[in-house]
Amino acid sequence: MAVTAPTEPVYAESLEPAVRIERPLTFVLVHGAWGDSSYWNMTAERLRNTGNKVYTPNLPGHGKDPNKAVTHTNYVDAVVNFITERNLNNIVLVGHSFGGTVISKVAERIPSRIRRLVFMDAFVVADGNSAADEIPPQGKALWADLAKKSKDNTIMLPFPIWRETFMNTASLDLAQKVYNTVTPEPAGPLFEKLDLTKFYRLDIPKSYFYLTEDTAVPQGEQYGWHPHMSSRLGLFRLITAKGDHMTPFHTNPTMVAQKLVEAGRD
Repeated sequence: MAVTAPTEPVYAESLEPAVRIERPLTFVLVHGAWGDSSYWNMTAERLRNTGNKVYTPNLPGHGKDPNKAVTHTNYVDAVVNFITERNLNNIVLVGHSFGGTVISKVAERIPSRIRRLVFMDAFVVADGNSAADEIPPQGKALWADLAKKSKDNTIMLPFPIWRETFMNTASLDLAQKVYNTVTPEPAGPLFEKLDLTKFYRLDIPKSYFYLTEDTAVPQGEQYGWHPHMSSRLGLFRLITAKGDHMTPFHTNPTMVAQKLVEAGRD
C-alpha cells in the first residue's frame, strides 16, 4: 500500500536554534496514532540542518489518505517498502507512540538494514497483545465504543481527552490548533494482536526515549511508558527529557532532535 502525503504542519509556539551533533545519522521517523508524518517536520528540519538524513513515511489511512480500512500489516508493508525502495541501510528507526508497534514488526522483516531502534514514548507490547490490551480497561472500552458508533470503524478522541493526556503541558490555544489537524484513527490495527516472537529474539540495539510528563497512558508500573513498557526491551539505552506526548514536537523540536541523536548514536 502506498505511503500517503501528510497534512500541513501546525506552526510552533517557539523555535530553538539547530543542535550540534557528533556525526551524521540516517533516521526513519514513524508517527503514531491520531497523527501523521507532518508532526515530525520541525524535528526533521533540525536534524537535517546538522547533516543527518531524515525520512518521514506516512502510514496508510493517515494524513490525506481517506481509506481507513487498513491493517497493521499495511502499516508495516508501507514502511518496509519505503525503506527498501530507497535502499536505506544503517538506519536509526524511530517509532513514536503507536509507531512502536510498527517498528517492532518492521525490524522483524529487515533487521540487517537497522542500526538501532528508538522507541519514543512508544508501545512495546507484550507478545500476543494488541496496543488496546496495553491501556486501562476503561480506555479500551472507550476506543471500542467510539469505533462502534463511527461509520467507518474509526476512533476520534474527544478534545478533553486529547488536551489532558496528549498535550497536557501545552497552552489551550496550541492544543486546539493541533487537535484541529487530527483525523479519525483506524480502529482495526489498534486491536490487532501481534505475534512478536521474532522481535523479542532480535539483537538489534535499542533505546527508549521517555518524556517524563507524558500521560497518554497512565504513569507507573502497570501501564506506563517507562519502566513498564521500556523494560520489555531487555538491554536498552534510556534517554529522558521533560515533556508530554505531543507538545514538544511543536514547542521544542530542537530538544527532540538532540535526544533522538543521543538515542541513536553509538
